[in-house]
Amino acid sequence: MSAPAESMRIARDVVLDVQELSIAFGALKAVDQVSFQARQGEITSLIGPNGAGKSTLFNLVSGALRPMRGTVRFGDKEVTGMRPNQLLREGLARSFQITRLFFDLSVIENLRLAAHVLEPVRRAFMPLSCSRQAAQRVDELVHQFSLEKKLNELAGYLSHGEQRRLEIALALASRPRMLLLDEPTQGMSHTDTEEAAALIKSLAGDVSVLLVEHDVGMVMNLSDHVVVMAQGKKLAEGMPQDVRANPAVQVAYFGERRDA
Repeated sequence: MSAPAESMRIARDVVLDVQELSIAFGALKAVDQVSFQARQGEITSLIGPNGAGKSTLFNLVSGALRPMRGTVRFGDKEVTGMRPNQLLREGLARSFQITRLFFDLSVIENLRLAAHVLEPVRRAFMPLSCSRQAAQRVDELVHQFSLEKKLNELAGYLSHGEQRRLEIALALASRPRMLLLDEPTQGMSHTDTEEAAALIKSLAGDVSVLLVEHDVGMVMNLSDHVVVMAQGKKLAEGMPQDVRANPAVQVAYFGERRDA
């Protein structure tokens, strides 16, 4: 990366600031004093071998778990321990490792339900057909995700790749400032994975992304910043090319050092 490009990256505002997050399950320190920052408009990825603690860290950040120690700041506000619905109102949305769609509803009905959160509280119990802000957001998402031909199809009949793409669309329905993606390509074919990677890359800039992903090659191609975990601790972090060349990371993944 050139010096001007690096200066531009550093100058971007920190949108997520995680400091010394920790949680233990009995004697197991699943996440042990992990700190990192994610910057506005960038893709920050969490990777690590199986059992490294990356999914637990993700759940601490996203509100699924409450940390025993440490803080999470989103923008200028501390959000440590907030529940996912509270974080959504703050502008932080997440997808899940296991797809969570209304399989018996159509694509457009799933989108309408997700976008209804944009409506004022006084309109919360009005029919979806009267939800003007939600309808506008649905139209935007349909165009952005090229869903025109799938609108009336039941979500349960979509392919796995299409379901994962729809779930990302639902997470974006509330117009979040940051999107948390938990292994969005899990179970996808090679073609679907490439399409998902291109989609995630296209989101950066408009929204900040925190990604947990097992596909290291994809992470290195997508990410602006990579955080590597091993045995509950942060092992390394930095730009993808620096992380890839880190001897400790090579040992953690491959059991021996490899040439970068």
